[in-house]
Amino acid sequence: SLKGKVILNVSYIPKKYLSETLRIMRPVFTSPYVMSDRLVIVKEGQEIGDMVVPRGKVAVGTVCSVTVNAVFLKAGIPAVSKCGGVLEIEEGRPTRFVSLISYEGSSLDPLEVFIRGKMTDVKGAIRNGTGRVLASFREIPVVCHESAGDLAEKLKTRGIGGILSIGEPNRPLYEMPVSMDRVGMVIVGGLNPIAILEESGIPTESKAMSTLYEFSSLTNY
Repeated sequence: SLKGKVILNVSYIPKKYLSETLRIMRPVFTSPYVMSDRLVIVKEGQEIGDMVVPRGKVAVGTVCSVTVNAVFLKAGIPAVSKCGGVLEIEEGRPTRFVSLISYEGSSLDPLEVFIRGKMTDVKGAIRNGTGRVLASFREIPVVCHESAGDLAEKLKTRGIGGILSIGEPNRPLYEMPVSMDRVGMVIVGGLNPIAILEESGIPTESKAMSTLYEFSSLTNY
């Protein structure tokens, strides 16, 4: 129906950088490394979800990858989030995870940590096919393999194309081992548009999984 609440990451940037921000993020939203082609821009003093944008800032709301977990769960497919990481891209193709943080072992969102650590190269991945992007690793039951692929294709037609790859039963995916009777699934990070801002020298402050937002109110980039 293209209606209903989705989970947003909210990132604050100084309002003087707004036009530059939109220009820098543009190639990310036309690449395979974005969670959704929709976002919301909220000015200072206005509300985004249950938060008010601070003075002198602009909020950029991007769809969080955990939204996929919710969609899958509604479809009867339990997806378990294992790790957040940095995925290496070579010649336009994902090859392996070069850094990982377990969700169970961290009280912070791992992707925020990688952005702060300047460990991404989203710009390189988009420009010449070689770089490092944010992604997360999930597992689903092997009996859901076929239905998960069908649902992933349907999501693409609804503006949510963040599922980068679904592996084969009981086989590693991008060098990540998979539990018995499970299938690996890699989803791009919802904060990739923000990572490229940090790479370009624009200061950001992100809050992953910070609010719920009406999907129909988001704007196609």
